[in-house]
Amino acid sequence: MSDRAIIPVTLLTGFLGAGKTTLLGKLLRDPRFSDTAVLVNEFGEIALDHLLVEAVPDNITIEVTSGCLCCTVRGDIRQALMMMLHRSEQGELPLFSRLVIETTGIADPAPVIQTLMGDILLAQRYQLASIVTVVDAVNGLSTIEVHNEARKQIAVADRLVITKTDTDQGQAALAKLTAALQALAPGASISDAHSPEFALGRLIDDERVFDPAAKPAVVLGWLAAEGHAQLEVGRAHDHGRHSHAHIHDKHSHDENPHDINRHGDDIRAFCLTLDRPLDLRAFGFAMELLASNQGPDILRVKGLVAIAEYPDQPVIVHMVQHMLHVPARLDAWPSDDRRTRLVFITRCIDPEPLAQFFDSWTRFEPSHLETME
Repeated sequence: MSDRAIIPVTLLTGFLGAGKTTLLGKLLRDPRFSDTAVLVNEFGEIALDHLLVEAVPDNITIEVTSGCLCCTVRGDIRQALMMMLHRSEQGELPLFSRLVIETTGIADPAPVIQTLMGDILLAQRYQLASIVTVVDAVNGLSTIEVHNEARKQIAVADRLVITKTDTDQGQAALAKLTAALQALAPGASISDAHSPEFALGRLIDDERVFDPAAKPAVVLGWLAAEGHAQLEVGRAHDHGRHSHAHIHDKHSHDENPHDINRHGDDIRAFCLTLDRPLDLRAFGFAMELLASNQGPDILRVKGLVAIAEYPDQPVIVHMVQHMLHVPARLDAWPSDDRRTRLVFITRCIDPEPLAQFFDSWTRFEPSHLETME
């Protein structure tokens, strides 16, 4: 890679639990993309997504940022991307010829797009090629209705990938969801991730250049507003002040603009760490209770769980609102830390009762389940 090579960037976005990390893991196992670097943006105090990108080749670089990219000033994004280049060119990381940025599920994409396109320093080395947005067929319609970030993620997309159509709920919602996506992003291609015709490799197009003029007029308004906000941030820093000019449509960050675990007044992330392994049946019962009682406000649960029956194989857990995916076991723990770590992204839920709830299940005797059943 020459010193002046321009690296195409694919922005991979989509709301919480849509399946971005699963899609990314499959893409990275394709030998055609062995020279791809990845920047994984996670929202919350403990990063786990980079551990859940399964079986990526050794020459893939995965960098992790904390907090929500849409809630950071452009200098933070610039620093992360330029550091990846520097480390690669110094031989600390493998050389890469393309970059995929996976945003956190509640990210407003406009700040990231504007930074990639408007930052002079970044533009000398990176070029935004396309935006791929993943949409969950089961929860997609309700998510679009409730969350403005989800509508923005769809509207800016060049390619929309619908996941979870392998379920009865997903199939039932597919036609109506497709119509909603066409209305929000009339120029984007739409594909079904479970269709026999789905070609994963076509999601990455190094020759493409993202064209905001081809998007709905509202997208140009978002980018213009974001450009102005970033300019104001720059002026504030130039005068020795700190400012956080970007404000979401529905959420204010004024209370604590740099708390990486908060996204507005109602959405927050927190991690529960449990020292004792859990009984498999007891843990499954606890998750089912959580889904049935708090489902609409549990936007996302992901994590690694220590199960007493499988001491050397952590269980990966995914839950999106009321939908609990079938847990899967890893072949081995990804680090020496063998504690259960569950990252929650919730709406209007206090972490303390959840902590007490799960702590009680670590002390639950499996024989009690027989009585309850």
